[in-house]
Amino acid sequence: MDGGNQSVVSEFLLLGLGHSWNMEVLLFIIFLMLYLIIVSGNIIIMILIITDPHLQSPMYFLLANLSFVDMWLSSITTPKMITDCLRENKTISFGGCMCQILFVHIVGGGEMVLLVAMAYDRYVAICKPLYYSTIMSLQSCIGLVLTSWTVGFVHAMSQMAVIIQLPFCGPREIDNFFCDIPLVIKLACVESDNLNILINIDTGVVAVTCFILLLISYTYILFTVLQSSKTGASKALSTCTAHITVVVLFFGPCIFIYVWPISITWVDKFLAVFYSVITPLLNPAIYTLRNKEIKKALKRFRSYYMSSKGNN
Repeated sequence: MDGGNQSVVSEFLLLGLGHSWNMEVLLFIIFLMLYLIIVSGNIIIMILIITDPHLQSPMYFLLANLSFVDMWLSSITTPKMITDCLRENKTISFGGCMCQILFVHIVGGGEMVLLVAMAYDRYVAICKPLYYSTIMSLQSCIGLVLTSWTVGFVHAMSQMAVIIQLPFCGPREIDNFFCDIPLVIKLACVESDNLNILINIDTGVVAVTCFILLLISYTYILFTVLQSSKTGASKALSTCTAHITVVVLFFGPCIFIYVWPISITWVDKFLAVFYSVITPLLNPAIYTLRNKEIKKALKRFRSYYMSSKGNN
C-alpha cells in the first residue's frame, strides 16, 4: 500500500448508461425532466411543512428533512449524468470521483437512519400516544436528525479512509454513470477481494441494522394497529404503508448493491438509477398522494397564492 496516495490516474472514464447517440439524447430528456420534478417536488414539500401551521408536528418535521436528503441524494450524481449524456468523453477527475463517493455515502447513510427515526416517531405515536408529546419534543427531533447526519458522516469517512489510500495506476473505466465504491475498488492496483468484503461488512452494518430496526418498529406498530379501533387503525395503517413503501424502495437496491455478494452489471446500473433518481422521485409522490394533511396544505397554499395574485 506504499504510495497509495500518489495515484497515477488523474481521472476516470464513466461508461454511462447508453451506447448510441439516440439513446443518450432520450436519456438526457428523460432524466432532465425527472430531476426537475425531484427538485421541485421536494422543495414544495419543504415549503409546505415550514410555512403551514397545521403541519408543525414531529412527523412532518422529519418528512421535511427526508425531502431535503432526497433532493441532495439525487443532486450528487444526476446532474453530471444528465450533462454526460451529451458528451462523448464522460470523464470525472480523481478528486471529483472521491467527492461523489463521500457525499453519496454521507447522504445515503443519513437517510437510512432518518427512516429509522421516522419509524420510531410512528411507533411512539401509535404505541405510546400518551407520552408522544414528551418523547418526540422539538429537541428530540433535532437530535434524531443530527444523529442521522453524524452516522452518515462516520460511515462515509470509514469508507473513504480505505479508498483514498488505494493506488490507481492503470485501468480507469467505470461501467456506470457515477463513481461507486465496488466499481472503483476494482480499478485499484491491489488485490480487491478482501477490500470488497471489508466494504460490504461496513455498509452491511449500517444498512442491515437500520433495516432490522425498521422491521421491529413496524411489526410493533402493526400489532398495535390490529388491536385498535377501526377508524384509528385505518389512518395509522395508511401512514405506515407509505413509510414501509419508501423503506422497501430505498433499502432494497442499497442492500443488493452493497451487501449482496453477486454483482451483475446491468442490474447494478438499474438499481443505481433506482435509488438515485426513482426513489427521490417517488418519495414526495407517495407522501403527498397518501397523506390528506399534505393535500389539504397544498390546497391552502394554492388558494393563498391565487388570492395574493388576484389582489396584486
